[in-house]
Amino acid sequence: MGKDAKAKESGGKGKGKQAAGASDDSASKGKGKAAKADGLGTCTYVKARHVLCEKQGKINEAYKKLQDGWLNNGDKVPPAEFAKIAAEYSECPSGKKGGDLGWFPRGKMAGPFQEVAFNTPVGVTSAPFKSTHGYHIILSEGRKN
Repeated sequence: MGKDAKAKESGGKGKGKQAAGASDDSASKGKGKAAKADGLGTCTYVKARHVLCEKQGKINEAYKKLQDGWLNNGDKVPPAEFAKIAAEYSECPSGKKGGDLGWFPRGKMAGPFQEVAFNTPVGVTSAPFKSTHGYHIILSEGRKN
């Protein structure tokens, strides 16, 4: 199981894909060596920024800017640059603060948002995903217990 989990983790590194697809089984269940090593899915608090758009086309446009600037080169998006995209595209009040959601505990955010936020490695940008509030992109900035 450890080898499979590591293969999944390295498959989309820097592209944000690992957060958007089906969540990594070992991370979501909190079992296996990979989940213990990186803390994904097991932490109590996450610090994140996000972009929220009502329309899928708008979130895709924001994500394309992130891809063109960093993700296609395998780079991580710097928080200051992510903040610029959030300020330009996000329709959430947090957009005025660069999408900064600060630290939030497990259970505060609903459904898909929480799942992606708690399973995106620190420094990684998720691919766009849908929640009950619209379409999001998340930048994970930290995790703690």
